[in-house]
Amino acid sequence: MKSYLKLSIAVFLLLTAVLIGANLIFNNIDKGDTSRPYRVEAQRIANKIENGEGYNLDDYPTITKVEKLTDGFSSGDRDYLVKEIDGTLYRFDYCYQNDNSTVILVFNSFYCMAALVVLGLLLFIYIKIIRPFEKIRDYPVRLDKGNLTVPLKENREKYFGKFLWGLDLLREKLGSQKLSQLALQKQNKTMVLSLSHDIKTPLSVIELYSKALEKDLYSDEQKKKEIAVSINSKCEEIRSYVDGIVKTVGEDFLELEVEAGEFYFSELIKRIKDFYADKLNHLKIDFSIDNFCDCILSGDLERSVEVLQNIIENAIKYGDGKLIALTFSDEDDCRLIHISNSGCTLNDSEVPHIFESFWRGSNVGTNSGSGLGLYICRTLMRKMDGDVYAEIRDNTITVTAVFPRV
Repeated sequence: MKSYLKLSIAVFLLLTAVLIGANLIFNNIDKGDTSRPYRVEAQRIANKIENGEGYNLDDYPTITKVEKLTDGFSSGDRDYLVKEIDGTLYRFDYCYQNDNSTVILVFNSFYCMAALVVLGLLLFIYIKIIRPFEKIRDYPVRLDKGNLTVPLKENREKYFGKFLWGLDLLREKLGSQKLSQLALQKQNKTMVLSLSHDIKTPLSVIELYSKALEKDLYSDEQKKKEIAVSINSKCEEIRSYVDGIVKTVGEDFLELEVEAGEFYFSELIKRIKDFYADKLNHLKIDFSIDNFCDCILSGDLERSVEVLQNIIENAIKYGDGKLIALTFSDEDDCRLIHISNSGCTLNDSEVPHIFESFWRGSNVGTNSGSGLGLYICRTLMRKMDGDVYAEIRDNTITVTAVFPRV
């Protein structure tokens, strides 16, 4: 805000300085100029009189009258000059005013209009752009601190209406995720308490039987066999609880949402090309996209872009930085997008696991990551009735995304 105010003041001062300077130049443009046009015209007439030629005053705009002076000098209310021609004095009355007032007026009028337009534009930018941003400048900080209760005020301005609507949508989304996280935490705590209670009973039985066996309270072999069977049964019961925990953890904890729809295949590839062409060129990675025939795909365009971006980001991170290629094929009612990159160091035995959550391969090195990128890709593709798989051939890994066609 302060920077914009300083800029506005600087522009105003510059416009004022130019106006004052231009007026000073106009007012002094003819000072010191001795070559008045009436002197030139008077000399031309004097030459004609001296040569005995006639003349017409209509041809000399600044000279109004020419007369001989026989009775000495005579003053009057007109400007004049006197010339001696063949021993005779002639008086030349002239009318000449070096008046730039019209030019100055026109210039000042147009300049002031232009200056008002510039200042009006600065005011417009302040009202329509700077001031709305001032009102929402701290909003991302509030979201970061978890203040999700206060919505943004409605704004119908065409410049920021969609932007503010997007911010408020983000607030609602974060609020919804926060509630989901709280519900999940509550569910987890409830599950832990319930499992603790459920596991405690078979553990008590196992503990009781193990102490009885330790003290050799049962001498009957048949009884010992029954106790062993009972202990095994309780172990199976505990194992079922553990399997329940594993199943719960393995469910879709990310709550990825997909909007069913249709989109053109060319739009998806255009989005990817626009996003990565300059980036990969800057990284000196060859980026090739095969020719294709357009078609309509079924799914969510934004999620489809996210899938391809995740795959390409993996190719950038774990490839050798030489080549990333997109090729296409059709199979049944599906369009297949093959994303290949050279320099793959994964073992063939690791390929079936790369789409598992939190799994990271032996080639991660010092690269940071959560092991969720390809898991998210598979989850999204399956929610769009598609799929994704990978294969390694000649140190080149190819990840294929399968999109259903309409």
